Amino acid sequence: MDRDWIISDLPRQATTHLSYNNHNANDLCLSLPSVVASMNNEPIFDLLECAIAARESLFDPQHQTAFRLFNGFYEGFPSLVVDLFARTVVLQNYADPPTQGDLAVASAQRFFEGRLPWIQAILLKTRNGLSQDAKQGTIIYGKTVARRVQEHGVWYAIDLLMNLDASLYLDTRGLRKWAIENLRGKTVLNTFAYTGSLGVAACAGGAARVLHLDRNRNFLNVAKASYSLNGFPIVRADFQVGDFWQQVNRLKRAGERFDCVFLDPPFFSATHKGTVDLAKDSARLINKVRPLINDGGYLVAVNNALFLSGQAYIETLESLCADGYLQIETLIPVPEDFTGYPHTRLGSPPVDPAPFNHATKIAVLRVRRKAQP
Repeated sequence: MDRDWIISDLPRQATTHLSYNNHNANDLCLSLPSVVASMNNEPIFDLLECAIAARESLFDPQHQTAFRLFNGFYEGFPSLVVDLFARTVVLQNYADPPTQGDLAVASAQRFFEGRLPWIQAILLKTRNGLSQDAKQGTIIYGKTVARRVQEHGVWYAIDLLMNLDASLYLDTRGLRKWAIENLRGKTVLNTFAYTGSLGVAACAGGAARVLHLDRNRNFLNVAKASYSLNGFPIVRADFQVGDFWQQVNRLKRAGERFDCVFLDPPFFSATHKGTVDLAKDSARLINKVRPLINDGGYLVAVNNALFLSGQAYIETLESLCADGYLQIETLIPVPEDFTGYPHTRLGSPPVDPAPFNHATKIAVLRVRRKAQP
């Protein structure tokens, strides 16, 4: 599920018509009223044009990159989110029932076909669709979707149709950059690896070893494909399928330690071995992996629980730091294409994420170990 999903009763009809002029997109953005756009009129074109103009610097000449083109939750149209993966546009219809978003989807399709004539496909993911195929995506324009994207000079394999999500979390782009810049020569454990993008970034930055853990073999196969795209050697033992709780216990028994552990779990998950609940008990997960980290190492803790405030999460982290063996080193912001820009942001999150800038709260912690007698 996308990290920006929101259950809301936001207005479905506009109270104001948005006028559009064709001479200056920034002027257009600044003139937009702070209301939710109509679900039934073409003014969605205005919002999309404003969003494109704000993101102009993110487009690359070869059209190989990925970013969020439009975040309707924050930019005035809460039933629609749009991502770009190379030459594929992904439309995500959050309307419930889905038919209430059909007109907006059709309008968005027309807009992007005209505004971005170089795109090769448009994929529609219907979040409240009646079938799994509808949820995972159907191609509504073109024939084939992108299979790879490039970010910070690193290739990432993607499978846009394999899951409800698009196989690459765009909100952690800044974290991948951090991994490239800070993990040279380090050993890394990538828990809840999904398609391995954080570990791929660590490899690109010169990490000595990256161990990926995930319950889903298909996700890890995408990680391997990313390795192949970048010419990284694939060591089978570094892609392990299994339950987080079991795998971490096994690593502890084996006496393994790492210089960095990534902890980016789903906000809720339960198996017979344990439960992940980021809204109520993120401290348990952090304490679970702390013994696996070398003295002076990093613990990167990502919490995407939408209704957990930033202040509440910081207080949890500070309580864990009280013993002096853990400290908050830095907070990594989510990119503005995800949060909306000052002149495009019309909505606000359901709870205040401050001191983070988004519900995806990313903290880099430094670990100290007790001296052994």
